[in-house]
Amino acid sequence: MRETKGHAHPTGPARDYTIESLDTGLRLMRLFLTHDALTVSGAAELLSIGRSTAHRVLSTLEGRGFAVRDVTGRGYSAGPELVRLGAPAGFGAEVRERVGSVLDDAVRRTGETVQSAALIGDRIIVTDCRESPHPVRVAPAPGRTRPAHATAGGRMLLSGLTDEQVCALYPREGLDGAPHAPASMPALLAELAETRERGYALSRGESVPGLYAVAVPLTGSTWRDRLALIACAPADRGDDAALARRAGELRRSAGLPGGRRT
Repeated sequence: MRETKGHAHPTGPARDYTIESLDTGLRLMRLFLTHDALTVSGAAELLSIGRSTAHRVLSTLEGRGFAVRDVTGRGYSAGPELVRLGAPAGFGAEVRERVGSVLDDAVRRTGETVQSAALIGDRIIVTDCRESPHPVRVAPAPGRTRPAHATAGGRMLLSGLTDEQVCALYPREGLDGAPHAPASMPALLAELAETRERGYALSRGESVPGLYAVAVPLTGSTWRDRLALIACAPADRGDDAALARRAGELRRSAGLPGGRRT
């Protein structure tokens, strides 16, 4: 590791000393905030460094859990340590205002309690919510966290990751949490594949008995800023037809393809 005096990164504050390899690693980690995947050559080009340097830094990040390699062995994605460190989306004033209007529309369309949620490692956190007008309804839970694999919103957000990222978040084959949630990694990966194909995630009393939920993607182009939009209802209003219908209503609120805002 070489230390040079008097060097400052052009976009950062002036410093008396810069450890070049550390600076390169930090700059490369920042790329994962805006890129779902990076190749060695792509990282080298973006940072104006040699391919061998990019490969060594990515391998080091992989060894520490800040990056994971895809099945081809050529690309890298954000690892579990980086996902845990990333501040959850949905709490900034601008995002809350934008998402708030979506929640207002979604509760009007569905008549059920609706929530937005972000992923933090292997858990989700509810960032905002609107309560159903029904006398019997699901109580909103802003700020509450739950195991991601045991919730509709969590599985919706996990489905936006690669299988390699999901496996890194869950290093053991057995999964804890809820009795009716996927109990193993193969079961979870199969559920996530179905979620990607279907376009929405379902939960039938897995995290909370008697609570049925459906979730669609709400916003965000990378793992860092994705949110899920969730509608929650008591089981007696949660049959398959009702859940599928609410998925379409949520998609219309979110302005997704197949459901434009009206």
